[in-house]
Amino acid sequence: MITLELPVGARLLTADSQIPTPVTLRYTSADPLAVHLDFPAHVTLDGEVATWTFARALLADGLVARAGVGRVRVRPDGPVQTLVEFTSPHGVAVLRFHTEILRRFLLRTHTVVAPGEEEVAVELEHDLTTFFGGGA
Repeated sequence: MITLELPVGARLLTADSQIPTPVTLRYTSADPLAVHLDFPAHVTLDGEVATWTFARALLADGLVARAGVGRVRVRPDGPVQTLVEFTSPHGVAVLRFHTEILRRFLLRTHTVVAPGEEEVAVELEHDLTTFFGGGA
């Protein structure tokens, strides 16, 4: 299993300001279709570490055009910035990233597991077999 982690500085957009917000982009070969965005405890509402997980393809699509439906959306914000929007029962949070940082991170994930080569079916079969008591 390979895990990539990249601490980055994003900006949380509010009605009247932009608040520097440290987050960590994370990708693991154990979950090849997803990227994870980890928030440290001191920036969350409940003081607990929080992780948002969404499709790696959503990140890729959102770097070039508006993408996503539901709780996570990604879209370009001009030529050099990208917005990632998270919706929860507590409200909406919008983070602004430098697009090049997200693009480089995405390209690094492709060196771990190339797009289209995720072995989801094999892992799903193994997980279902384990779940139904067919062995480990």
